Amino acid sequence: MGLTHSRSRSQAHSHSPYSFHDQNMDMGMRESNTTQADVSFMLTKHVFSKEIKGDVNLVFSPLSIQIVLCLIAAGSNGPTRDQLLCFLKSKSIDELNSLYSHLVNIVFVDSSHNGGPRLSIANGVWIDQSLPFKRSFKKVVDNVYKAASSSVDFQYKPTEVADQVNQWAKMKTNDLIKEILPHGTVNNMTRLIFANALYFKGAWNEKFNASETKDHKFHLLRGGSIKAPFMTSNNKQYAVAFDGFKVLGLHYKQGRDTRCFCMYLVLPDARDGLPALIDKISSEPGFLSRHLPFEEATMRKFLIPKFKTTFGFEASNALKGLGITLPFSGGGLTEMVDSPLAGRLFVSQIFHKSFIEVNEEGTEAAAVTASLIVSKSRIIKKEIDFVADHPFLFLIRDDATGAVLFIGSVLNPLAG
Repeated sequence: MGLTHSRSRSQAHSHSPYSFHDQNMDMGMRESNTTQADVSFMLTKHVFSKEIKGDVNLVFSPLSIQIVLCLIAAGSNGPTRDQLLCFLKSKSIDELNSLYSHLVNIVFVDSSHNGGPRLSIANGVWIDQSLPFKRSFKKVVDNVYKAASSSVDFQYKPTEVADQVNQWAKMKTNDLIKEILPHGTVNNMTRLIFANALYFKGAWNEKFNASETKDHKFHLLRGGSIKAPFMTSNNKQYAVAFDGFKVLGLHYKQGRDTRCFCMYLVLPDARDGLPALIDKISSEPGFLSRHLPFEEATMRKFLIPKFKTTFGFEASNALKGLGITLPFSGGGLTEMVDSPLAGRLFVSQIFHKSFIEVNEEGTEAAAVTASLIVSKSRIIKKEIDFVADHPFLFLIRDDATGAVLFIGSVLNPLAG
Protein backbone atom coordinates (compact mmCIF):
# COMPACT_ATOMS: atom_id res chain seq x y z
CA MET A 1 0.00 0.00 0.00
CA GLY A 2 2.30 2.65 -1.24
CA LEU A 3 2.75 6.37 -1.48
CA THR A 4 3.94 8.32 -4.48
CA HIS A 5 7.09 10.34 -3.91
CA SER A 6 7.21 13.70 -5.66
CA ARG A 7 8.83 17.03 -4.95
CA SER A 8 7.50 20.50 -5.53
CA ARG A 9 9.23 23.82 -5.15
CA SER A 10 6.81 24.97 -2.51
CA GLN A 11 7.98 22.09 -0.33
CA ALA A 12 11.62 22.80 -1.07
CA HIS A 13 11.15 26.31 0.30
CA SER A 14 9.45 25.15 3.48
CA HIS A 15 10.88 22.64 5.90
CA SER A 16 12.28 20.22 3.34
CA PRO A 17 10.69 16.98 4.47
CA TYR A 18 12.78 15.18 1.90
CA SER A 19 16.01 15.00 3.86
CA PHE A 20 14.03 13.39 6.69
CA HIS A 21 12.09 10.99 4.49
CA ASP A 22 15.05 10.11 2.30
CA GLN A 23 17.01 9.03 5.37
CA ASN A 24 14.08 7.00 6.67
CA MET A 25 12.97 5.17 3.52
CA ASP A 26 15.14 2.65 1.71
CA MET A 27 14.93 2.34 -2.07
CA GLY A 28 12.54 -0.64 -1.91
CA MET A 29 10.14 1.30 0.25
CA ARG A 30 10.31 4.29 -2.07
CA GLU A 31 9.52 2.14 -5.10
CA SER A 32 6.52 0.66 -3.27
CA ASN A 33 5.47 4.19 -2.45
CA THR A 34 4.45 4.95 -6.04
CA THR A 35 1.39 2.69 -6.13
CA GLN A 36 -1.17 3.96 -3.60
CA ALA A 37 -2.33 6.84 -5.82
CA ASP A 38 -2.69 4.47 -8.79
CA VAL A 39 -4.86 2.08 -6.75
CA SER A 40 -6.82 5.13 -5.52
CA PHE A 41 -7.61 6.33 -9.05
CA MET A 42 -8.59 2.82 -10.18
CA LEU A 43 -11.09 2.78 -7.29
CA THR A 44 -12.24 6.32 -8.17
CA LYS A 45 -13.03 5.36 -11.78
CA HIS A 46 -15.08 2.37 -10.66
CA VAL A 47 -16.97 4.21 -7.92
CA PHE A 48 -17.63 7.21 -10.19
CA SER A 49 -19.02 5.05 -13.00
CA LYS A 50 -21.06 2.66 -10.84
CA GLU A 51 -22.23 4.70 -7.84
CA ILE A 52 -22.86 8.21 -9.19
CA LYS A 53 -26.42 8.71 -10.39
CA GLY A 54 -27.44 12.20 -11.48
CA ASP A 55 -25.63 15.35 -10.36
CA VAL A 56 -24.44 14.14 -6.96
CA ASN A 57 -20.98 14.85 -5.59
CA LEU A 58 -18.54 12.11 -4.69
CA VAL A 59 -16.09 12.02 -1.80
CA PHE A 60 -14.34 8.98 -0.38
CA SER A 61 -11.06 7.96 1.18
CA PRO A 62 -9.28 5.34 -0.92
CA LEU A 63 -6.69 5.20 1.85
CA SER A 64 -9.30 4.22 4.45
CA ILE A 65 -10.56 1.39 2.20
CA GLN A 66 -6.99 0.24 1.53
CA ILE A 67 -6.25 0.11 5.27
CA VAL A 68 -9.24 -2.17 5.93
CA LEU A 69 -8.14 -4.37 3.01
CA CYS A 70 -4.64 -4.52 4.52
CA LEU A 71 -6.12 -5.74 7.83
CA ILE A 72 -8.11 -8.41 5.99
CA ALA A 73 -5.00 -9.38 3.98
CA ALA A 74 -2.97 -9.75 7.19
CA GLY A 75 -5.52 -12.35 8.36
CA SER A 76 -5.74 -14.25 5.08
CA ASN A 77 -3.83 -16.99 3.33
CA GLY A 78 -3.42 -18.73 -0.03
CA PRO A 79 -5.21 -17.37 -3.14
CA THR A 80 -7.27 -14.91 -1.04
CA ARG A 81 -4.12 -13.25 0.28
CA ASP A 82 -2.55 -13.28 -3.20
CA GLN A 83 -5.61 -11.58 -4.71
CA LEU A 84 -5.53 -8.82 -2.08
CA LEU A 85 -1.77 -8.30 -2.48
CA CYS A 86 -2.18 -8.10 -6.25
CA PHE A 87 -4.96 -5.51 -5.94
CA LEU A 88 -2.92 -3.43 -3.44
CA LYS A 89 0.12 -3.79 -5.74
CA SER A 90 2.25 -5.16 -2.93
CA LYS A 91 4.71 -8.07 -2.84
CA SER A 92 4.03 -9.33 0.68
CA ILE A 93 2.07 -8.82 3.90
CA ASP A 94 5.32 -7.66 5.55
CA GLU A 95 5.68 -4.93 2.91
CA LEU A 96 2.08 -3.79 3.51
CA ASN A 97 2.63 -3.78 7.26
CA SER A 98 5.85 -1.78 7.11
CA LEU A 99 4.31 0.79 4.75
CA TYR A 100 1.29 1.10 7.00
CA SER A 101 3.50 1.67 10.07
CA HIS A 102 5.21 4.42 8.11
CA LEU A 103 1.82 6.04 7.43
CA VAL A 104 0.72 5.93 11.07
CA ASN A 105 4.00 7.22 12.43
CA ILE A 106 4.65 9.96 9.86
CA VAL A 107 1.61 10.95 7.80
CA PHE A 108 -1.14 10.69 10.41
CA VAL A 109 0.42 12.42 13.36
CA ASP A 110 -1.75 15.36 14.46
CA SER A 111 0.03 18.68 13.89
CA SER A 112 -2.62 21.17 15.06
CA HIS A 113 -0.44 22.08 18.07
CA ASN A 114 2.34 23.02 15.59
CA GLY A 115 0.07 25.20 13.46
CA GLY A 116 -0.57 22.49 10.85
CA PRO A 117 -3.73 20.48 10.08
CA ARG A 118 -5.67 18.59 12.73
CA LEU A 119 -5.37 14.95 11.72
CA SER A 120 -6.32 11.63 13.22
CA ILE A 121 -6.53 7.99 12.22
CA ALA A 122 -8.13 5.19 14.22
CA ASN A 123 -8.57 1.47 13.65
CA GLY A 124 -10.97 -0.74 15.56
CA VAL A 125 -11.59 -4.49 15.66
CA TRP A 126 -14.63 -6.10 17.28
CA ILE A 127 -14.41 -9.88 17.76
CA ASP A 128 -17.03 -12.32 19.04
CA GLN A 129 -16.35 -13.28 22.66
CA SER A 130 -16.39 -16.98 21.72
CA LEU A 131 -13.34 -16.59 19.46
CA PRO A 132 -9.67 -16.14 20.42
CA PHE A 133 -7.43 -14.17 18.05
CA LYS A 134 -4.51 -16.03 16.50
CA ARG A 135 -1.50 -14.72 18.37
CA SER A 136 0.32 -13.64 15.17
CA PHE A 137 -2.74 -11.71 13.91
CA LYS A 138 -3.31 -10.05 17.30
CA LYS A 139 0.30 -8.86 17.21
CA VAL A 140 -0.27 -7.20 13.81
CA VAL A 141 -3.61 -5.70 14.95
CA ASP A 142 -1.99 -4.24 18.10
CA ASN A 143 1.48 -3.24 16.93
CA VAL A 144 1.15 -2.38 13.22
CA TYR A 145 -2.42 -1.16 12.94
CA LYS A 146 -2.61 0.20 16.50
CA ALA A 147 -6.22 -1.02 16.50
CA ALA A 148 -8.33 -1.06 19.64
CA SER A 149 -9.83 -4.57 20.03
CA SER A 150 -13.15 -5.27 21.74
CA SER A 151 -14.57 -8.65 22.69
CA VAL A 152 -18.35 -8.48 22.05
CA ASP A 153 -21.49 -10.63 22.04
CA PHE A 154 -22.64 -10.90 18.41
CA GLN A 155 -24.74 -13.94 19.32
CA TYR A 156 -27.23 -12.21 21.60
CA LYS A 157 -26.49 -8.47 21.26
CA PRO A 158 -25.79 -7.73 17.56
CA THR A 159 -27.77 -4.46 17.59
CA GLU A 160 -25.85 -3.17 20.61
CA VAL A 161 -22.54 -4.01 18.91
CA ALA A 162 -23.62 -2.12 15.75
CA ASP A 163 -24.50 0.87 17.94
CA GLN A 164 -21.08 0.65 19.58
CA VAL A 165 -19.30 0.69 16.17
CA ASN A 166 -21.43 3.63 14.99
CA GLN A 167 -20.67 5.56 18.20
CA TRP A 168 -16.96 4.86 17.70
CA ALA A 169 -17.16 6.18 14.11
CA LYS A 170 -18.99 9.31 15.27
CA MET A 171 -16.41 10.02 17.98
CA LYS A 172 -13.38 9.38 15.74
CA THR A 173 -14.69 11.69 13.00
CA ASN A 174 -15.59 14.60 15.29
CA ASP A 175 -19.34 13.90 14.86
CA LEU A 176 -19.15 14.25 11.06
CA ILE A 177 -20.15 10.63 10.34
CA LYS A 178 -23.03 9.56 12.56
CA GLU A 179 -23.50 6.01 11.28
CA ILE A 180 -21.38 3.62 9.25
CA LEU A 181 -23.26 0.34 9.75
CA PRO A 182 -26.83 0.47 8.42
CA HIS A 183 -29.60 -1.01 10.59
CA GLY A 184 -29.79 -4.79 10.40
CA THR A 185 -26.36 -5.42 8.82
CA VAL A 186 -24.88 -6.87 12.02
CA ASN A 187 -26.53 -10.14 13.12
CA ASN A 188 -25.82 -13.26 15.14
CA MET A 189 -23.73 -14.70 12.29
CA THR A 190 -21.27 -11.78 12.45
CA ARG A 191 -17.93 -12.80 13.96
CA LEU A 192 -15.59 -9.85 13.35
CA ILE A 193 -15.84 -6.19 12.37
CA PHE A 194 -12.84 -4.15 11.19
CA ALA A 195 -13.16 -0.37 10.93
CA ASN A 196 -10.94 2.55 9.99
CA ALA A 197 -11.69 6.24 10.56
CA LEU A 198 -9.80 9.27 9.20
CA TYR A 199 -10.27 12.90 10.17
CA PHE A 200 -8.64 15.94 8.55
CA LYS A 201 -9.10 19.66 9.22
CA GLY A 202 -6.78 22.13 7.56
CA ALA A 203 -6.81 25.91 7.11
CA TRP A 204 -5.72 27.31 3.76
CA ASN A 205 -2.25 28.84 3.65
CA GLU A 206 -3.97 31.87 2.13
CA LYS A 207 -7.60 32.10 3.20
CA PHE A 208 -10.25 33.43 0.85
CA ASN A 209 -12.03 36.66 1.73
CA ALA A 210 -15.67 35.75 2.43
CA SER A 211 -16.84 39.22 1.37
CA GLU A 212 -15.58 38.47 -2.15
CA THR A 213 -17.55 35.21 -2.45
CA LYS A 214 -20.29 35.74 -5.05
CA ASP A 215 -22.83 33.62 -6.91
CA HIS A 216 -21.82 32.46 -10.39
CA LYS A 217 -23.16 29.99 -12.90
CA PHE A 218 -22.07 26.33 -12.58
CA HIS A 219 -22.65 24.15 -15.65
CA LEU A 220 -24.00 20.65 -14.93
CA LEU A 221 -22.59 17.53 -16.58
CA ARG A 222 -25.70 16.70 -18.58
CA GLY A 223 -26.59 20.25 -19.59
CA GLY A 224 -28.29 23.12 -17.80
CA SER A 225 -26.78 25.21 -15.00
CA ILE A 226 -27.33 26.41 -11.44
CA LYS A 227 -26.14 29.44 -9.45
CA ALA A 228 -23.67 28.63 -6.65
CA PRO A 229 -21.34 30.63 -4.34
CA PHE A 230 -17.78 30.89 -5.73
CA MET A 231 -14.65 31.96 -3.84
CA THR A 232 -12.01 34.10 -5.54
CA SER A 233 -8.63 35.73 -4.87
CA ASN A 234 -6.19 38.08 -6.60
CA ASN A 235 -3.15 36.18 -5.30
CA LYS A 236 -0.90 34.07 -7.49
CA GLN A 237 -1.80 30.36 -7.39
CA TYR A 238 -0.03 27.07 -7.99
CA ALA A 239 -1.72 26.24 -11.29
CA VAL A 240 -0.70 24.66 -14.58
CA ALA A 241 -2.44 24.01 -17.91
CA PHE A 242 -2.04 20.77 -19.85
CA ASP A 243 -3.61 19.55 -23.06
CA GLY A 244 -7.31 19.19 -22.22
CA PHE A 245 -7.21 19.99 -18.49
CA LYS A 246 -5.76 22.23 -15.77
CA VAL A 247 -4.49 21.46 -12.27
CA LEU A 248 -4.65 23.80 -9.26
CA GLY A 249 -2.92 23.24 -5.91
CA LEU A 250 -4.30 24.91 -2.76
CA HIS A 251 -1.87 24.46 0.13
CA TYR A 252 -2.87 24.08 3.77
CA LYS A 253 -1.11 25.88 6.63
CA GLN A 254 1.96 23.84 7.48
CA GLY A 255 3.12 25.38 10.76
CA ARG A 256 6.29 23.66 12.02
CA ASP A 257 5.28 20.44 10.29
CA THR A 258 7.50 18.39 7.96
CA ARG A 259 4.50 17.31 5.93
CA CYS A 260 2.90 19.42 3.22
CA PHE A 261 -0.84 18.86 2.73
CA CYS A 262 -2.47 20.20 -0.39
CA MET A 263 -5.83 20.03 -2.14
CA TYR A 264 -5.57 19.54 -5.90
CA LEU A 265 -8.39 20.41 -8.30
CA VAL A 266 -8.21 18.73 -11.71
CA LEU A 267 -10.47 20.62 -14.12
CA PRO A 268 -11.22 19.36 -17.65
CA ASP A 269 -11.39 22.03 -20.36
CA ALA A 270 -14.67 20.59 -21.68
CA ARG A 271 -17.77 21.17 -19.57
CA ASP A 272 -18.70 17.49 -19.93
CA GLY A 273 -15.10 16.28 -19.86
CA LEU A 274 -14.90 14.80 -16.33
CA PRO A 275 -15.74 11.13 -17.14
CA ALA A 276 -13.10 11.02 -19.91
CA LEU A 277 -10.56 12.74 -17.64
CA ILE A 278 -11.13 10.16 -14.86
CA ASP A 279 -10.62 7.39 -17.46
CA LYS A 280 -7.35 8.99 -18.53
CA ILE A 281 -6.03 9.46 -14.97
CA SER A 282 -6.90 5.91 -13.89
CA SER A 283 -5.30 4.31 -16.96
CA GLU A 284 -1.92 6.05 -16.75
CA PRO A 285 0.29 4.83 -13.84
CA GLY A 286 1.98 7.69 -11.99
CA PHE A 287 -0.34 10.25 -13.64
CA LEU A 288 -0.71 12.44 -10.57
CA SER A 289 2.97 12.94 -9.76
CA ARG A 290 3.64 13.95 -13.39
CA HIS A 291 0.90 16.61 -13.45
CA LEU A 292 1.38 18.70 -10.32
CA PRO A 293 1.80 22.48 -10.51
CA PHE A 294 5.35 23.44 -9.48
CA GLU A 295 5.14 27.19 -10.05
CA GLU A 296 2.87 30.03 -9.06
CA ALA A 297 0.98 31.61 -11.93
CA THR A 298 -0.72 34.99 -12.17
CA MET A 299 -4.46 34.38 -12.37
CA ARG A 300 -6.45 36.30 -14.96
CA LYS A 301 -9.70 34.81 -13.65
CA PHE A 302 -9.92 32.57 -10.60
CA LEU A 303 -13.16 31.04 -9.28
CA ILE A 304 -13.63 27.99 -7.02
CA PRO A 305 -17.06 26.88 -5.74
CA LYS A 306 -17.71 26.23 -2.06
CA PHE A 307 -19.15 22.78 -1.44
CA LYS A 308 -20.12 20.35 1.29
CA THR A 309 -20.83 16.66 0.69
CA THR A 310 -21.47 13.39 2.49
CA PHE A 311 -21.24 10.25 0.39
CA GLY A 312 -21.66 6.63 1.40
CA PHE A 313 -21.59 3.41 -0.57
CA GLU A 314 -21.08 -0.31 -0.17
CA ALA A 315 -17.41 -0.64 -1.05
CA SER A 316 -17.70 -4.41 -1.32
CA ASN A 317 -19.64 -4.00 -4.60
CA ALA A 318 -16.91 -1.79 -6.08
CA LEU A 319 -14.16 -4.19 -4.94
CA LYS A 320 -15.91 -7.22 -6.43
CA GLY A 321 -16.26 -5.28 -9.68
CA LEU A 322 -12.47 -4.74 -9.61
CA GLY A 323 -11.77 -8.46 -9.16
CA ILE A 324 -11.57 -8.78 -5.35
CA THR A 325 -13.88 -11.81 -5.04
CA LEU A 326 -12.18 -14.45 -2.85
CA PRO A 327 -12.50 -12.69 0.56
CA PHE A 328 -16.26 -12.55 -0.07
CA SER A 329 -16.71 -16.16 -1.13
CA GLY A 330 -15.46 -18.00 1.96
CA GLY A 331 -12.20 -19.70 2.84
CA GLY A 332 -8.81 -18.03 2.96
CA LEU A 333 -9.37 -15.90 6.09
CA THR A 334 -7.64 -18.54 8.18
CA GLU A 335 -5.07 -16.37 10.00
CA MET A 336 -7.44 -14.28 12.15
CA VAL A 337 -8.81 -16.59 14.83
CA ASP A 338 -7.62 -19.71 16.59
CA SER A 339 -10.73 -21.82 16.01
CA PRO A 340 -12.09 -24.53 13.69
CA LEU A 341 -14.45 -21.75 12.52
CA ALA A 342 -11.51 -19.95 10.85
CA GLY A 343 -11.96 -21.87 7.59
CA ARG A 344 -15.59 -20.74 7.32
CA LEU A 345 -15.04 -16.97 7.73
CA PHE A 346 -15.72 -14.63 4.83
CA VAL A 347 -16.26 -10.89 4.33
CA SER A 348 -19.98 -10.19 3.93
CA GLN A 349 -19.94 -6.42 3.30
CA ILE A 350 -17.62 -3.42 3.41
CA PHE A 351 -19.28 -0.04 4.03
CA HIS A 352 -17.65 3.33 3.44
CA LYS A 353 -18.81 6.85 4.21
CA SER A 354 -17.01 10.18 3.80
CA PHE A 355 -17.70 13.84 4.46
CA ILE A 356 -15.99 16.97 3.17
CA GLU A 357 -16.59 20.70 3.47
CA VAL A 358 -14.58 23.26 1.49
CA ASN A 359 -15.03 26.96 2.28
CA GLU A 360 -13.10 30.24 2.60
CA GLU A 361 -11.28 29.06 5.76
CA GLY A 362 -10.11 25.65 4.57
CA THR A 363 -11.28 22.04 4.55
CA GLU A 364 -12.80 19.61 7.00
CA ALA A 365 -13.01 15.98 5.92
CA ALA A 366 -13.64 12.57 7.47
CA ALA A 367 -14.06 8.98 6.35
CA VAL A 368 -14.96 5.63 7.87
CA THR A 369 -14.66 2.18 6.34
CA ALA A 370 -16.13 -0.85 8.11
CA SER A 371 -15.88 -4.49 7.05
CA LEU A 372 -18.14 -7.25 8.36
CA ILE A 373 -16.87 -10.82 8.43
CA VAL A 374 -19.40 -13.64 8.93
CA SER A 375 -19.45 -17.44 8.93
CA LYS A 376 -19.59 -18.62 5.52
CA SER A 377 4.00 16.97 -21.52
CA ARG A 378 3.79 19.99 -19.21
CA ILE A 379 2.86 23.42 -20.63
CA ILE A 380 3.53 26.10 -18.02
CA LYS A 381 1.81 29.42 -18.64
CA LYS A 382 2.69 32.46 -16.61
CA GLU A 383 -0.89 33.72 -16.77
CA ILE A 384 -3.78 31.34 -16.46
CA ASP A 385 -7.55 31.19 -15.96
CA PHE A 386 -8.88 28.68 -13.46
CA VAL A 387 -12.66 28.86 -13.41
CA ALA A 388 -14.12 25.70 -11.86
CA ASP A 389 -17.62 26.38 -13.20
CA HIS A 390 -18.25 22.81 -14.41
CA PRO A 391 -17.65 19.28 -12.97
CA PHE A 392 -14.12 18.63 -11.66
CA LEU A 393 -12.08 16.16 -9.62
CA PHE A 394 -10.40 17.01 -6.29
CA LEU A 395 -8.06 15.24 -3.90
CA ILE A 396 -6.23 15.87 -0.62
CA ARG A 397 -2.64 14.68 -0.62
CA ASP A 398 0.44 14.86 1.58
CA ASP A 399 3.08 16.08 -0.90
CA ALA A 400 5.94 14.96 1.33
CA THR A 401 5.01 11.27 0.91
CA GLY A 402 2.41 11.34 -1.86
CA ALA A 403 -0.26 9.70 0.32
CA VAL A 404 -3.74 10.44 -1.08
CA LEU A 405 -6.18 10.85 1.81
CA PHE A 406 -9.40 11.82 0.01
CA ILE A 407 -10.65 11.90 -3.58
CA GLY A 408 -13.93 13.21 -4.93
CA SER A 409 -15.76 14.96 -7.73
CA VAL A 410 -18.03 17.98 -7.73
CA LEU A 411 -20.93 17.70 -10.18
CA ASN A 412 -23.12 20.24 -8.38
CA PRO A 413 -21.73 22.48 -5.59
CA LEU A 414 -25.22 22.83 -4.07
CA ALA A 415 -25.88 19.05 -3.86
CA GLY A 416 -25.50 17.45 -0.45
